[in-house]
Amino acid sequence: MTRTTGASPALAQQDPWGGRPPHDCAGVDEVGRGCLFGPVLAAAVVLTAEAAASLAAAGLTDSKKLSPRRRAALVPLIRQLATAWGIGQASAVEIDRFGIRCATESAMLRALQRLPVAPALLIVDGVLPLRSWPGKQVTLIAGDSRCGAIAAASVLAKEERDALIRRLALRFPGYGLERHAGYGTVLHRQALQLLGTTPLHRCSFLGSILPATGPQESPHQA
Repeated sequence: MTRTTGASPALAQQDPWGGRPPHDCAGVDEVGRGCLFGPVLAAAVVLTAEAAASLAAAGLTDSKKLSPRRRAALVPLIRQLATAWGIGQASAVEIDRFGIRCATESAMLRALQRLPVAPALLIVDGVLPLRSWPGKQVTLIAGDSRCGAIAAASVLAKEERDALIRRLALRFPGYGLERHAGYGTVLHRQALQLLGTTPLHRCSFLGSILPATGPQESPHQA
């Protein structure tokens, strides 16, 4: 496994593929790793060099640096220009049972399994390799700012998860999920102390928020 480091020039000028044809490689990224509620989602994207350049010209970069409107506008363009893309997720139950790293890896694998062809090279955002991936891979620090395929994956994963959480906010009112997407904001923590947990909260993440015995069960538990 090779770990790539260095400066972060413009996405369109990057060559994170190590000299391989970009369309033989896939970028993978996740979103929701640090949330208290809901699944972790991952996306895998394959782009040609031309598609990566076109998306960079359209403003593609790390999803965290984009406004919600810009992210939403990029989604149909990514789906149109990508050679292939896939989305996978791992539930709060899996996160509690196996830990966040294993659950994140499961989400990534499920996204990759939705690609029609396994990539010759997998480029993983961050420093941690996908341990169960049988093929070649590299990790790329700040990959969502340095690799078009990872940036595209970060946008798809972010938009897919946000849309899911907005739907779940209607099912579980009172937690402000539509405002914080399940992250541990003051509002979310206060709601947990008042209402208790839902079946989609990550109980293993709540030790510093709720007492060991837990509050009264939320009405959503019924």
